[in-house]
Amino acid sequence: MKRFGSIVATVLIAALVLAIPVTAFAGGKTHDMTAEVVSVDAKTNMITIKDEKGESHTAPLLGEAIKEAKSLKAGDKVVCTCKDSETGEHEGVSAIKKAKA
Repeated sequence: MKRFGSIVATVLIAALVLAIPVTAFAGGKTHDMTAEVVSVDAKTNMITIKDEKGESHTAPLLGEAIKEAKSLKAGDKVVCTCKDSETGEHEGVSAIKKAKA
C-alpha cells in the first residue's frame, strides 16, 4: 500500500510540474485596449471597436469574450484584452469588461 501511495504522489507531483510551463505557453501575449463598441456579430463571433485614436478594428471573439459580448451594445465603452501570438500577430479579443466612467 505504501508503494501505491508513493506512485500516486509521484504522478501528481509530475503533473503539477509539467502543468506550470504548459499554462504559461498556452496563454500567449496579451494587451489591454480601451475602446468603444461599434457592433457585435453573434453569428460570426466578431466584434468591431473604435480605439482611442478613432480607428475602427474588427476582431474575432475568443473564449470568455463570446459570452461577455452578448450584453454589449453599440456605444458601450469597454476594455478589451487582446490575445497575440508569440510572433506578435493579433489573434482576437479574449476578454471584455465595461470601462469605468
